[in-house]
Amino acid sequence: MTTHDQAPPDGPAAPDPTLLATSEDQWSRVHVISPLVRGWIALLAIAFFAGRDLFEGALVGEESPGLSDGGVRLPWTIAIIAGVVVLVAVGFMLSWYFTRYQVTEHHVRVNSGVVFRQNRQARLDRVQAIDVVQPFLARVFGLAELKFEVADAGESAVKLAFLKLSDAQRLRATILARAAGVSIDPEHPEDIQEAPEREVLALKPGRVIASTLLSGTTIFLIFGVAAVVVFAVTLDAAAPLAVIIPLGLGVAGGYWSSIKNGFNFRAAISPDGIRVRYGLLDTRTQTVPPGRIQAVGISQSPLWRAKGWYRMTVNVAGYGIAATGDAQARATLLPVGTRQDVLQLLALVLPNPGIDEPVEVFTAGMEGRDSLAGFLTTPRRARWIGPFEWRRNGFAVTDTALLIRSGFFWRKLAVVPHERTQSLALQQGPVYRRFGVADLLLHTTPGPVSPRIQQVDEETAWRLFHEQGIRAAEARRRSVPEQWMRPVEVAEATLMPRAPSYTDPDPGEASAPHPVEAHDPHPVEERPAPAERSGDTPDGQR
Repeated sequence: MTTHDQAPPDGPAAPDPTLLATSEDQWSRVHVISPLVRGWIALLAIAFFAGRDLFEGALVGEESPGLSDGGVRLPWTIAIIAGVVVLVAVGFMLSWYFTRYQVTEHHVRVNSGVVFRQNRQARLDRVQAIDVVQPFLARVFGLAELKFEVADAGESAVKLAFLKLSDAQRLRATILARAAGVSIDPEHPEDIQEAPEREVLALKPGRVIASTLLSGTTIFLIFGVAAVVVFAVTLDAAAPLAVIIPLGLGVAGGYWSSIKNGFNFRAAISPDGIRVRYGLLDTRTQTVPPGRIQAVGISQSPLWRAKGWYRMTVNVAGYGIAATGDAQARATLLPVGTRQDVLQLLALVLPNPGIDEPVEVFTAGMEGRDSLAGFLTTPRRARWIGPFEWRRNGFAVTDTALLIRSGFFWRKLAVVPHERTQSLALQQGPVYRRFGVADLLLHTTPGPVSPRIQQVDEETAWRLFHEQGIRAAEARRRSVPEQWMRPVEVAEATLMPRAPSYTDPDPGEASAPHPVEAHDPHPVEERPAPAERSGDTPDGQR
């Protein structure tokens, strides 16, 4: 772990006001090699299907299909293949020609499409995250893709593929400066430099590989192979053993995805927010501005308990629900780390934990059970609903966040800042009514973290339902503005903040938690009449 300030490792870059359009008619194009970088897979597929028959025939000693008639059809075959390649190349070139982008003082716009035109626009002050992605072939040509995430359903709102790496870095710095509300003097653009960063965490490849071998994928492989073997022995046939081949291929793909997305993982803090870098063949640099993380999830698989490892994921508007390996990687804040690593990164997301003893409380959330550190768990009368996890299920409330603990085999902890609570819902079925418990759901931006307080006493659930609405409304009034550096107009806007820590004895003003009195998460309150349960919360949420 390093604590020194440094320039970004992917090269220094400064906001460049000349990248901003000065009129509505000023547009730019991506790099001219972009069609090749984007379409090389299509060209490779054409070459594969065209040459597969020739290759297979050569292996078995058969005459080539194109030469079976004395070579009469060979010129036509070559002409057809060449025509297909030319058509594909022309299509990609037309796509490049009609793709233009424009960055103004307030918006990013991209026009694309040859037959069906598509116009995309994103407000700079609504940018949730900016990624600089370098696929393997783009790295060969020194190019990079720039992605702007906004609060949509999960697809990147704006993509610029591909730009020169230096141009992508300068454009990212310019957009971040504009999104932060920093004004750039056109006569003195050098006054604004890209924010430096302080590295707080770097993973070694050995830990990434070991954590992959001890992940849930291995558990799935063990149970899958055991089931196949039992099935084959029961039927006294070897045919079911063939299932092991696709099973092994799927597991190998999962291993590869986990290793390549966790390789060379580094996390840093900067005035622009949290920066994350990772990748083996494809490299990605993510920048998440302050206040964009909606919820944090911490999980631990059974095989990781001996090593004390955890995984952290986040909900960020625009990242959406992780459905693929790349999407899961984008929503991962820490692929694998110790408890100290988790607390370090958690301090970046939630500098003020809102409680006097954050280490004890968060540790109880990750590893504890029962009422340790103020957690309230499932009442004993409902232990038959969840015989294993009823002592593990629980929640705790601090002045700044709601902590939700769950899971017996797979331990989970969700941390939701109060100002990120979008809405609440109570759920209670007939079985839950019989035991007098209910589930409380917190709705945040879609993502891998699904905050849900399970099997809590119904009186407590209803009280928390009302109180959390009040806390969310109050926290939103105190939250930072969308343009987090709006009042700052000069280069001092990029001063490096301290890396917050829950264990630093002198955290300083930037990271010092606000002094709070001992908090009672369950104040005594008279239960409202049943008719009031369908009403809105005091801040208008239901």
